[in-house]
Amino acid sequence: MPQTLTLIAAPGTLSAAELSAARGALSALGAACGTPDWLAEGEAVDLPFMDLAPEQAIAAARAALGGTVIDLIAQPSEGRRKKLLLADMDSTIVTTETLDEMAGFAGLKDRIAAVTARAMNGELDFRQALLERVGLLKGLGESALHDTWAETVLTEGAATLIATMRANGAHTALVSGGFTFFTAKVAERCGFHEHHANTLLLEDGKLTGGVAEPILDKDAKLATLKRLAAQLGLPLAETATVGDGANDLPMIQAAGLGIAFHAKPSVAAVARHRIDHGDLRALLFAQGYHATEFVGV
Repeated sequence: MPQTLTLIAAPGTLSAAELSAARGALSALGAACGTPDWLAEGEAVDLPFMDLAPEQAIAAARAALGGTVIDLIAQPSEGRRKKLLLADMDSTIVTTETLDEMAGFAGLKDRIAAVTARAMNGELDFRQALLERVGLLKGLGESALHDTWAETVLTEGAATLIATMRANGAHTALVSGGFTFFTAKVAERCGFHEHHANTLLLEDGKLTGGVAEPILDKDAKLATLKRLAAQLGLPLAETATVGDGANDLPMIQAAGLGIAFHAKPSVAAVARHRIDHGDLRALLFAQGYHATEFVGV
């Protein structure tokens, strides 16, 4: 079966010598390599190959490239462009954990961020950790949500990723263990078709310390992926997902192209595909898009 190894680096840093080193490593294991296709000169390139498993290609190329700051994705060449994308929000589509930032307005950022980090690494039950953290914010004024949003920044490449996939007929959904107050705004800014998240409970303009049921957790993220794929008549092989935390792992593992993006150690260790260095445009390169096809840049 034809496969493709995609090398992705910071703009202007990916050299022909590094491509040659990766190609040599694959050839040394018996792979038949085809003609490289530069998706963006000095930034991303596709290397077709056959007669080698994707996992072997990644391992061989990574060893040959040593400590270079290059992301590697290996996958079947056919069907790379996905028709459905589900994306996590916090530390994925946006650069921060919005709950942690909210906690800063209550003087509790360090305390709550420590719980968040453990939950995202899979050390704590997500539901219990969410309710514990929100409970600590009981009485916090609604203005803290608006102040948090004012300081929230999109991850580089987020808008380009969504705009380009939409322009090519893909359905896009934001699915978060965070809160609808933020996902609604992020979805509008990036152009997602829809968004799903948890709902904070407020009373008299203040947080009650509670979250509406049902809680959107890792199982709900996976269920959303399966539901939307079924509605669109798509096999999971034609879907893409991206996230960084333990609650993203089931949907990352189920999708045809599941990307662990600058992920927590426990997630990066088991995900088939990882982007450790690049921005969210890397998901477009992974699907074989040339930079000239990007929308909104």
